[in-house]
Amino acid sequence: MKWRAAVHNSKYFGNRLGGMTLKVSVDQDLCIACGTCIDLCPGVFDWDDEGLSHVIVEEVPEDAEDCTRESIESCPTDAIKEI
Repeated sequence: MKWRAAVHNSKYFGNRLGGMTLKVSVDQDLCIACGTCIDLCPGVFDWDDEGLSHVIVEEVPEDAEDCTRESIESCPTDAIKEI
């Protein structure tokens, strides 16, 4: 039997070794402006000119990934999606 070295696969292990980065979007048609995502993760979400939530970063910073995922799970209308 031949052994091979382990290889990092970003598809399964995420972005911290040069693979995927977390990106999210807010569906404006589903957003009810409850503000939950903005309260949970103000570095990623903010109010837009129409009073709805929108994403203010192109890629979620590593230190905001947990609050972003919590925002996705906490959105009452499922308006926030990982893209």
